[in-house]
Amino acid sequence: MSEKKKEVDDRFKKFGTVSFTSLTKTNDFITNLEQGKISGTRCKDCGAVYFPPRADCCKCLSSNVEWFDVAGKGKLVTYSKLEYAPVGFGEDLPYSIALLDYGTYKVFGRLAKDLPENEVKVGMELKTVANKLPNGQLNYVFVKA
Repeated sequence: MSEKKKEVDDRFKKFGTVSFTSLTKTNDFITNLEQGKISGTRCKDCGAVYFPPRADCCKCLSSNVEWFDVAGKGKLVTYSKLEYAPVGFGEDLPYSIALLDYGTYKVFGRLAKDLPENEVKVGMELKTVANKLPNGQLNYVFVKA
């Protein structure tokens, strides 16, 4: 008698410079990145919006969520240039992290390396785009809108 082996959905291991999480219930985030889309989740029961995406709503405890595309322009709330990095990110230095406000949700991420430092200003409009790293990993970055 042969048993059917359960397949492991480990798409998330493709995310980021160093992936610390390979298994998650939001693996469609990676498929969307591969298609050039940045996605968050919205609770169908209470309307709470999440980025990064969540499979479960922490407000009403529902698992009834749907995907939405992070699209349009966000406003730069804050940013910081990093000269020191956590383990695994040292080769990326220096890089800048930032927070964009899209109105009903915020997105935390990196500024694109080719965005001139002297042009970065709090309040400027940026957009979030999918990015493929030299090692084949995926992430997203903020670029001029």
